[in-house]
Amino acid sequence: MRANLAGVILAGGRARRMGGGDKGFCHVAGQPIIDHVIARLAPQVAALAINANGDAARFASYGLPVLPDSLPDHPGPLAGVLAGLDWAATQGFGAVVTAPADTPFFPADLVERLRAAAGPTGIAICVGIDAAGRAQRHPTFGLWPVALRDDLRAALKGGLRKAMLWADRHGAGAAQFDASRFDPFFNVNTPEDLALAEPIARLAR
Repeated sequence: MRANLAGVILAGGRARRMGGGDKGFCHVAGQPIIDHVIARLAPQVAALAINANGDAARFASYGLPVLPDSLPDHPGPLAGVLAGLDWAATQGFGAVVTAPADTPFFPADLVERLRAAAGPTGIAICVGIDAAGRAQRHPTFGLWPVALRDDLRAALKGGLRKAMLWADRHGAGAAQFDASRFDPFFNVNTPEDLALAEPIARLAR
């Protein structure tokens, strides 16, 4: 049920290929990318938070909780998942769905289809299928149960950094999405990606 599910926007990366700063504040189709992410994810969940490090005040206008990584040295997206799970546990939610702050085009039925695809431990990740039938997994778009947060914490402290490895370890299900017209999980990593995003925005309306 939507009432038992929170959304967490992953904005904890350092955006090296963009020259630093917050990629989510770059504009696509006339709006900051993070505005697109919030508009798509908020209707699908009962509550929303942002995982980000540094000065939380830069997100103040959104009125959302800002969750820093609980582990040092920027260990990657899984640290953001853990921050989201720890927050969700304090709010009484059973699971979180994550979406990166630099991905403005993901589907409006993301959460519904992740829940339908959940594996035996409750984890699911997104898979895009292109026009040639090739599959690409996108583990930063995932459904993660709060019950596994201590397992994730131990894995991170043990040095694990790849989200897909941890997801596979727990039998993650796969929610498949059509990526034949455009990649709904397209993310903006470079200035060149910003230019590529504009025509995709017209297709994704």
